[in-house]
Amino acid sequence: MAKSSNTRLKYGLIAIGVAIVAFLIILIVQSPTTSNPNATDSLAPKSLVSKLTSITADIFNKVGLGTSTTLPKPINGPSISVNGKPQVVYLGAEYCPYCATERWAMVIALSRFGEFSNLGTTHSSTTDVYPDTQTFSFHGSSFTSPYLVFSPVEMYSNVAQGNGYATLDKPTSQEQNLMNTYDAPPYVPSSSSGAIPFIYFNGKYLVTGATYSPSVLQGKTYDQIANALTNPNDPITKGMVGAANALTAAICGVTNNQPASACTPQIKAIENQINAQ
Repeated sequence: MAKSSNTRLKYGLIAIGVAIVAFLIILIVQSPTTSNPNATDSLAPKSLVSKLTSITADIFNKVGLGTSTTLPKPINGPSISVNGKPQVVYLGAEYCPYCATERWAMVIALSRFGEFSNLGTTHSSTTDVYPDTQTFSFHGSSFTSPYLVFSPVEMYSNVAQGNGYATLDKPTSQEQNLMNTYDAPPYVPSSSSGAIPFIYFNGKYLVTGATYSPSVLQGKTYDQIANALTNPNDPITKGMVGAANALTAAICGVTNNQPASACTPQIKAIENQINAQ
């Protein structure tokens, strides 16, 4: 009788052990990995990128500065040129709605000087202001240009982790020092110290935060946003292309106004307006 009881106990313990192991396996399979917590949805379709890189000169000229709210700020910082090319550094994060807004304008502006590859699509945090803003991600992308070096850093994904978001790209010590120095008073108000996106134009200009209103992108899909760029009177175009023209002017300011196809007379006029601040 005792032997029978021991046998039942033995097999009962084995069954419990098997159930625990099975439960742990299910947890592991179903739990999201944090070893590479990239929330980038996928590579941006070529058709989408093409809509941003084929904006006509007529649209750029009609919009001008549009409804962009902030011009790049002139500064006197150290040059960070690479192999003789001026460098533009961007520090942002995938969760950030202001970064999501600014990336659209940045892709438009930078594409006038070179070509992106492996741009991703993503969205801002669904729990922050301007939630779920559809956008691009610079994580894993590359940019080729004969005129400048673009160094993007997406510091965090939009994947919640603890009290914040999962880490993506780590800034170099130089990039972190630039942000610590120029994303703080006296270059920006103390109330916006540490704001992202942070864009450093080779020691000559500075951008912190979005330069047009994120509200124009709310509730819009990628295609709805991109398709609006053929209408110079659309609020999206007036904000985004206006901001892109301002960013283009800042880039022209560090490339010695090259190429002429990007640094047009209108862009040079905006550059003069930036420098006069």
